[in-house]
Amino acid sequence: MASKNTKFLLVLVDDSDELHQALHYACKRAVSADMRIALLYVVAPAEFAHWAGVGELMRQEAREYAEEKMRSHADYVQNLTGKAPLMHIREGKAVDEVINLINDETDISLLVLGADTKSDSAGPVISYLTGRGVASCRTPIVIVPGNMTDEQIDALT
Repeated sequence: MASKNTKFLLVLVDDSDELHQALHYACKRAVSADMRIALLYVVAPAEFAHWAGVGELMRQEAREYAEEKMRSHADYVQNLTGKAPLMHIREGKAVDEVINLINDETDISLLVLGADTKSDSAGPVISYLTGRGVASCRTPIVIVPGNMTDEQIDALT
């Protein structure tokens, strides 16, 4: 990843409204703790595997979309922290890929997730990691409520 002493906060990038709160918190925490940000976007596997051409086109479009999302969030991270984030794009189930990346990259020392505050569930990744999946995550998990303002988050960090 980076130098031996650099530690990273990992943020899962998705299309949720609460991503902003997680990313804002992670950036502020990274600055105060002299850490950096790593972003992960997980592309769902193409469902049309039996039609190779269609599946490959879907995979390519999903990858392009992921790259576009990552660029915009990378700019936000750069503006708040002064440092470019590390960016990871993986294909699979979000929960599996979060755990795999944390296990693959020992410089990741904290996972930051935004919680959905408008429904009955905080989200599938949070539900898994705060339940039976907690044993598979070797880092602390920070869950930022999606209804927090930037000012409330700033007051915490």
